[in-house]
Amino acid sequence: MKRGESFMELAERFLAMLRDERGASEHTLRAYRREVRAFAEYLQETLGDAGIKAVEHTHIRGYLGVLYDKGLSKTSAARALAAVRSWFKWMAKAGLVENNPALLVSTPKLPKHLPRVPGVEELNRVMNSLSGASEEVGVPHSSRKERAMNGPPEAVATWPERDRVIFELLYGCGIRNSELVGLDLASIRWADDAVRVFGKGKKERLVPLGDEAAAAIRAYLPLRQTRLEAAGKAKLVHDGPLLMNMRMRGACRLTTRSVGRIVKSIALSRGLAADVHPHTLRHAFGTHMLEEGADLRAIQEMLGHERLSTTQRYTQLTVGQVQRVYDETHPRAR
Repeated sequence: MKRGESFMELAERFLAMLRDERGASEHTLRAYRREVRAFAEYLQETLGDAGIKAVEHTHIRGYLGVLYDKGLSKTSAARALAAVRSWFKWMAKAGLVENNPALLVSTPKLPKHLPRVPGVEELNRVMNSLSGASEEVGVPHSSRKERAMNGPPEAVATWPERDRVIFELLYGCGIRNSELVGLDLASIRWADDAVRVFGKGKKERLVPLGDEAAAAIRAYLPLRQTRLEAAGKAKLVHDGPLLMNMRMRGACRLTTRSVGRIVKSIALSRGLAADVHPHTLRHAFGTHMLEEGADLRAIQEMLGHERLSTTQRYTQLTVGQVQRVYDETHPRAR
């Protein structure tokens, strides 16, 4: 460690490494920046100029106690601890500290909340309805009392062919919202029936492109071309973003926020739960494939998870599936 290097200076070196060497996304950087800087400030207040090697697991436990006193949830505390662990892991690998004191601090026990996943029939109904979507999608008709309390349902102007592609890729390929909006025209590997995706840490993977998703993209591309040419952006017809915003603003790339609004509005208009969002479709992808007998490691590869344990959290065996497996395999169930 450089002589006199402060806690904050070490924190900034770690954040620079995440940005420059690991290619972390802006979302990841923002989260780590918040957590690591806050802990560095706490160490400065607690230890002064004692140096990073003076940090022990008791200091980290004390910091978690401060977070709890501020009213933070166990989930927020666990997120902060994970960032601190990563910071010390990097410092240990770089020879700046001898060990990682954060490893001696137990992760707060979190309640297991698995999001409700729409059933296969529900999602198939939504997907099949998209080819006939209207130009404006809103929530279902509500009662007079509901409208008086909540106001009229918010409508989102849509591009039916594009929005069908959004659903087909989120549910049909299981990709993340950020991966979806990051797709370029060249990301579609027609010869391989696959989509090239850049996930977390800029890691590349190929995800199978199903027939329905391919058909949706082919139906959308001519309309994409027409709109680009009308907006004077013909140079993007054979290049640039796959999913375009409605008004062809800037680089024309659709944002994750817009995708979230589109998914929620269409889901509500088709009778799905109000908490459906892009990640719900990704979760449904893994869950439904598992229910149909797909190998967990194959699902891990398609979802782009580094650890199998992450895939296990994203996929859930339903009670019906467990019962069916028991009935079909256990000798005493026959």
